[in-house]
Amino acid sequence: QVQLVESGGGLVQAGGSLRLSCAASGYTVSTYAMGWFRQAPGKEREFVAGINWTGHSTYYTDSVKGRFTISRDNTKKTVYLQMNSLKPEDTAVYYCAATVDRRAGVYSQTYEYDYWGQGTQVTVSS
Repeated sequence: QVQLVESGGGLVQAGGSLRLSCAASGYTVSTYAMGWFRQAPGKEREFVAGINWTGHSTYYTDSVKGRFTISRDNTKKTVYLQMNSLKPEDTAVYYCAATVDRRAGVYSQTYEYDYWGQGTQVTVSS
């Protein structure tokens, strides 16, 4: 069983930065691919960024490319999402997710992930 706990959300002005963390626990979690998703009120949950188990492959949705960076520290069992140049449209609950990395790849669909955190709120004011 894998448990995920997000932290680092909050209120920030447009143009500001936040770093989200996702602490994972469970056997062999370091071999899991990880992802960040977000869900704004009234909208479906959407993919933001993903990283394979080694950390060598990453993938981003177009709207955050060049502004967000996903990374992981397997020794700490933690995944990070550095968010810079934040915009009001980035406001959402951000979720961390994990899945067994069967093909050393990055996964961008919600159904591909087996474990989810409880989410952390990010609010960007204009």
